[in-house]
Amino acid sequence: MDPVELQVIISRPRTEVFAYLADISNHPEFLDHFLVDWHLTREDSWGLGAGARFRAIVPLQRFPWGDMTFIEVIPPRRIVAAGRGGKFNRIRTRQIWDLDEQGENATRVRLVVATEPKLPSDRFLETFSGRGWARRRYGEGLRRLAAILEEERDRGRRVTIAGCARKPASVFHFEPR
Repeated sequence: MDPVELQVIISRPRTEVFAYLADISNHPEFLDHFLVDWHLTREDSWGLGAGARFRAIVPLQRFPWGDMTFIEVIPPRRIVAAGRGGKFNRIRTRQIWDLDEQGENATRVRLVVATEPKLPSDRFLETFSGRGWARRRYGEGLRRLAAILEEERDRGRRVTIAGCARKPASVFHFEPR
């Protein structure tokens, strides 16, 4: 799919918007209308290497699972997430979040979303869920992001790690028998 480019102006300082977006556990709050069943891929959900796996609600999609990992985090202006989805995770995906100051208390958030299908069958399926579908879904997500950061409303569920509280690895001391 050719890149889909969207943007929104949020009435918040750029550092605050960046801190929110750099935590991948916040993304389900504004993208849960089409990306559901989120699971973190590591305990630390903030910054470089943070990742999540999720299920996309896509028309005619038999293999809805996908993932994304932050591969570039440049505070407070850019986040790049790379991932894979589709059958056997063969469709490469990319999300680029650029944040620009628009005055003292405003931030322009620009999102570019692109996929790279590997096979002709993957390209065919994207005709049903390609640019128009992505534009509508991610556009709604950006509107929800603005509502969350500006007005503290329209929040979805945050993703968490399953299980109990984690302890640092240094707490465990192995004693041989």
